[in-house]
Order: sequence, then C-alpha cells, then structure tokens
Amino acid sequence: MHTDSFLPVPASAALAPPGGLLRDKLALLLDSTGEGIYGIDLEGRCTFINRAGAAMLGYAPAEVLGRNMHELVHHSHEDGGHYAEADCPILKAFRKGESCRVDQEVFWRADGSCFATEYSSYQIVDAGQVRGAVIAFSDISKRRQAEEQLQRAKAELEVRVAERTRELSAALRQVRQLSAHAHSVREDERTRIAREIHDELGSLLVALKLDVNWMAKRVAHLDPVARKCEAMSRLIETAVDNVGRIITDLRPSILDHQGLIAALEWQVQEFSEATELPCEVEFDIAPEAFVPDGAKATAAFRIFQEMLSNVARHAQATQVRIAVHLTPAELRMEVEDDGVGTPRAAQEAATSYGVMGMRERALHFGGALSIAGARHAPADGRPGTLVCLRLPHHTGRTLT
Repeated sequence: MHTDSFLPVPASAALAPPGGLLRDKLALLLDSTGEGIYGIDLEGRCTFINRAGAAMLGYAPAEVLGRNMHELVHHSHEDGGHYAEADCPILKAFRKGESCRVDQEVFWRADGSCFATEYSSYQIVDAGQVRGAVIAFSDISKRRQAEEQLQRAKAELEVRVAERTRELSAALRQVRQLSAHAHSVREDERTRIAREIHDELGSLLVALKLDVNWMAKRVAHLDPVARKCEAMSRLIETAVDNVGRIITDLRPSILDHQGLIAALEWQVQEFSEATELPCEVEFDIAPEAFVPDGAKATAAFRIFQEMLSNVARHAQATQVRIAVHLTPAELRMEVEDDGVGTPRAAQEAATSYGVMGMRERALHFGGALSIAGARHAPADGRPGTLVCLRLPHHTGRTLT
C-alpha cells in the first residue's frame, strides 16, 4: 500500500484525534469491514486497529494502540513454543520493503487462547521510505476445522477404500482360483471321457469291424449280404474316424505325449486345412528355453485354440500370421489377421466369454492377453486384429 503520508487512523470516532473529513471516512471504512486490520510502525508498535480486529483479539481498541503487536498477539507458535520476533514474517517482510501472505499460523487473544489466522502484510511507503506496514487478518478457525474434517473424512474414506479393495482383491483371487480349478476339473473330465471313449467305444468299434469282416468272408457268395457287410464296414470306419475326432477335441493326445510345441504345430496344421486360409507360420524356440508343461501347457494350448477359433468364426480374413516365440523368460504367441477387426466394445462386453476365458487363464499363470489392430493394416483398409499372449515361466523341462 503506497500513500503520500502515513495517517494513524483510530478504531472509532471516540479515539480519533482532531482531523478532517478524510480521516473520519477512513475510520468508517476500516470499521465497516469484518476483516481485522491494524497498522504498525518500524518498531512493530500498533498505530491503528479497526473494531473487528480488536474484537477478534479480545481487546478494546485503546488497549492495543502503541503496543508491540508481535509481543501482544504473535508471540508463540500454535504448540506454545516461543516465536522469536526476528522470525516473524510480518516484520521481516516490511523491513525489507516486501509483502507477505501467511495462512498456517495463529494469533493469540487476550484470554490466552489462540485462533488460526490468515494474514497479509503490506508496507507503508512515505516519500520513498518504508514507514511501517498494514496487516489484514481474519479468523480461519472454521475453515481450518472444515479442512481437518475433510482430511479426516478423506483418510477414513481411503482406509475404507483400501479395505474394500483388499476384500475385492481377495474375492477376485478366489474367483480366479475357482475358475482355474473349474478349468482343471474340466480338463481332467475331458481326459477321463476321452480315455473311456477310446478304451470302451473304440475297442467296441474295432471288434464290430472285425466281426463284420468275418461275416463278409463267409457270405461272399451271397451278393446282397456281401454288399450290406461292405456298407456296414464303411459305416464303422466313419464311426471310428468320428470317435477319433471327438477324442482329439476333448483332449489332444499329442499334448500329453509330445508336449506343447508339437501340439501347437499340430493345431496350426489343423486350422490351415480346415479354413484353407494362407498362413504365415513362425516358430522361434530358443534351445535353452523351458517348455511349459502340466496345467500351464494346457492353458496355453486352449488359449491358442480360442485365438484360431475366433479368426475362423469372426475375422472374415484372407490371410493369417501365426508366431510362437519361446525364450528362457516367456512364451509369446501371436495370431494376426487381415480381417474386419475387433471393436473394443466387443472385447469388453459382458457376453465376450471367449475373451474373458482367455484372459482369466492367462492371469492365473501371471500372463497377459492383449488385443489390438494389426501391425500392418490390410490394403483394403480393414483394421485387422492382433491377439498376443505372454506367459512368463520359471519352471518346466528343457526342449529336447
């Protein structure tokens, strides 16, 4: 605040020395504000204070005039520790010809209590010299209390959110464990059914075929019966093929007997023959890498099956790129097509059970499944789709 001269303005007309209309107007102006305002000289003594400021401090205006304001209202920190005058921002600032604004301190009342305050200090300059300062302050106890309550509420909310997050995380782990257990039970059941079909139905069909052949030899001279035996034999062969296909769909024996890599290569061949799509295939297997086995191998194989199945059913692709990379750190499988693409809404839909199943299988073994547009957009402008599975692995058997 810059003025042509420093006019000590009393808090009321009763205290005002003879002056003019200007001085009376200044007194009325100061008394009309609800904010505390007082002035100090270079020694820190009060030269004027308005009614609101004196009331906030618990004094009559006349009790404050001429007293050192730091010693009167700013002598201690909130914890009661001594507040040295040399550290007072008000005095330090205006003696340097600067201003300050502080909202983290307290002023002390006449009754020994304190209140949180926000104050601003502006130097008074007369004829180019700093003559003192004007300090405007307000009681922010309610605001501070509201902030503390808000902070407590926020802290409490964070605790509750953390607790609920832990509960949800635990529930999610249980769901994933249940899902993994369900997959494991399903695979065990598929293996059992495939074995029973092979052992029971397969052996019956073989025996039936042998019996039909036996009959055919003995009725060769009876042309109608011979033709019937030949037709029965063809039907039995078809049944044997169908049983073999069902057994393979339930549980490919190659996965158990030759391992994951051989099973993936077999699945690529089956896909290529079934869809007649041109396939660019890359298998990059590091010699020192571990081949996943057991439940992890089954999960990887089933995810790979679902990747190829989605291409066959939905992509409307004309070309497919399949890449399998096995390193000491991870198994990475990629299926990229030049088809119509996969909208994000479809990926995240509640009914996208295939995608959810792949992701849950991957997450159970610490992996991740990502779906994005093709790296190289097809020439016809279709986005294509790239599905990538990453499965880290730490145990297994080396490739031989």
